[in-house]
Amino acid sequence: MGRTVDYYFVPQSPWTYFGHERFAALLRETGTQVRVLPMDLGRIFPLSGGLPLPKRAPQRQAYRLLELRRFSEALGIPLHPEPRFFPVAGDPAARLITAVAMHDGDAAAMRLTGAVLAAVWAQQRDIASLEVLAQLLDETGLDAQRLQQSQQADVQARYEAQTQAAIDLQVFGAPSYVIDGELFWGQDRLDFVARKLRA
Repeated sequence: MGRTVDYYFVPQSPWTYFGHERFAALLRETGTQVRVLPMDLGRIFPLSGGLPLPKRAPQRQAYRLLELRRFSEALGIPLHPEPRFFPVAGDPAARLITAVAMHDGDAAAMRLTGAVLAAVWAQQRDIASLEVLAQLLDETGLDAQRLQQSQQADVQARYEAQTQAAIDLQVFGAPSYVIDGELFWGQDRLDFVARKLRA
C-alpha cells in the first residue's frame, strides 16, 4: 500500500497557493495519495504563538509583501500581493472543500482547492461570498449541492475534527504536510517532501 500525505492548509493562504499545484504534481509523479484537510488557523494560532496578519509588526508585514513578490517571480506564478479581497474569511471555503472531500473524494477536493486559491491571489475574487463559491463549484465541474451541504452540521464537525487533528500533530502554519507522522511546514519545504516520498 502506498503512502498518504495529510495536507493541512487554509484556503486563503498565499503560501498554500504557491505550493498547491507543485504539490499536486508531486503526488501524481510519486503515485501518492492525499487527504485534503482544511483547518482553522484561528484556533491554532493562539496555541502556537502565531499572530493574524494585521497584528504582526510592521516590518514583518512589509517583508511578507517582499517575499510574496519574490516567490511569485521565482516560481512564475501570478499573484497580487495585496488582492482586493484580503484579509478574507476562509471558513466558508474550507467547509466547502471539506464537503467536497466527503462526498466526491480527495482528488475533487484538490481541484477545488486550487481554484479557490487562484480565485483569491490571481483573480481577486471574494471567497467568503457564497456566490463566488457557487461559481467555483461550477467552474470545477462539481455538484452545486455541495454549497448547501457545506453549511450542515456534519461538515462543520469534520472541519473542527481536522483542526483538532492538526493541533494534536503540532501543526502551526499553512501549508503543512504530514507523512508517516513527520511534519513538513511551508511550500518552501516541498523539496524535503519530495525526498521523503521518493525514498
